[in-house]
Amino acid sequence: MTQLARQLRIADYFSLGWGTMVGVGWLVVMDDWLMRGGPLGGILGFAIGGILLLPIGYVYGKLVMAMPDAAGEVAYTAKVFPRPVSFYTGWMMMLAYFIVCPWEAVAVGRIAAYIFPALDSIELYGVAGKPVYLPHLAIGLTLTALLTVVNYRGVRLSATFQNWTTFGTLTLFVVFVAIGVARGSPANFPPLFTHTSFVSIVLVLQIVPYFMTGFESVTKAAEEANPQFRAQGFSRAIFAAIIVGAVFYSVVIAAVGFVSPWRSLTGEPFMTAVAFEHAVGSRWIVSIILSAALLSLFKVFNGNFVAASRLLFAMARRGLVHTRLASVHPQNQTPAAAVVSVGVATALCMFLGSAILVPISEVGSVASATGWFAVCAAYLSMKPRVADRLIALLGVLVGLAMVLMKLLPFVPGHFSIWEWLVLGLWIILGTLVGRARGRQLATGGNANTTVDSRKTDHERNS
Repeated sequence: MTQLARQLRIADYFSLGWGTMVGVGWLVVMDDWLMRGGPLGGILGFAIGGILLLPIGYVYGKLVMAMPDAAGEVAYTAKVFPRPVSFYTGWMMMLAYFIVCPWEAVAVGRIAAYIFPALDSIELYGVAGKPVYLPHLAIGLTLTALLTVVNYRGVRLSATFQNWTTFGTLTLFVVFVAIGVARGSPANFPPLFTHTSFVSIVLVLQIVPYFMTGFESVTKAAEEANPQFRAQGFSRAIFAAIIVGAVFYSVVIAAVGFVSPWRSLTGEPFMTAVAFEHAVGSRWIVSIILSAALLSLFKVFNGNFVAASRLLFAMARRGLVHTRLASVHPQNQTPAAAVVSVGVATALCMFLGSAILVPISEVGSVASATGWFAVCAAYLSMKPRVADRLIALLGVLVGLAMVLMKLLPFVPGHFSIWEWLVLGLWIILGTLVGRARGRQLATGGNANTTVDSRKTDHERNS
């Protein structure tokens, strides 16, 4: 059986973890962040969220060293929980990764139209009151096709692309923040919170899981590590991704609040770029910001594409979804069928247009937190040493709290009918897929012919 190529190094894993986490939310929905919490509420929300994710990152680091399986959450929960639990855990994480792909494909059209306003033309139809333009679709579909080809051709090509876009984004970020802050003033910060301080922080914390999802994508590429790679590198990449991600978000929110009176700009498209343009008094700063945004968009799209395709491949290998998705390209050593499937599904979702942006953030948060909760609960059930149990218990409580603060109706910022609809449809789809696979297995389907025997080796040795 053809195996996945083993070519990734620690820099590649950091680029995957951080690159999958930080996209263009800091440009596209900055106004939503500031209206939720204000500058200080946003800073504290992401900073606290990053700190709370550290015990979850610790658990992932422990588990990936013991079980370097592309199934990630599915493999970890399968050790101690019944098959349906591991299936739905993987299904929710699949949503968390996949849902970012059409988000970014739609966002690239919006960014391009900000640079070239003529692209806001040829309106095809509307979704939830938001127009869908032909040029936006064409740009997003082209990018989707490009990344599908890159990931089909080989993991080394994908990792090189990820590294260049990740470190390029960080470099441009440092440049435009340094230039902009030199022209800002503390007088621009007030009001520090948009609600009471507690409510402001909670409203921002609710979206942190979505915008901080990605550190655990390191586990999805664990089987593709270079033969000389040391297992401790997984934990280092995960912690580095969480810390750098939280710092990045906190700094960019602080910078936007510092450079210009933010309250007067909340109705502007791409508020981050507008704030810096007002501070510097010139359009060239916008070019730097948009360049950073495009690089960031490419890397987060690619990173989530990698994570989603590997998770889909690994679920198919375990017989949880159709086993044809477990095929590996004989020359490229990539999960070819899973890669093509994620590309096609992303292209189809793009036709929903920009109306999906904010609801996706909300549903993605719950999907991510659900997976984190299940993984920490699984590790806790494995009865590790006492210190690790306490860390896992903290991870369980954090994950559960992040889920409940979106689902409970008395918590400010809870799910609206649209988010419930998206989540409900995804669970129903998962149930139908699970039942179909169950019937195939019960009638002697071909799942056993494609399941990779290394799965059981990992579980037996962990």
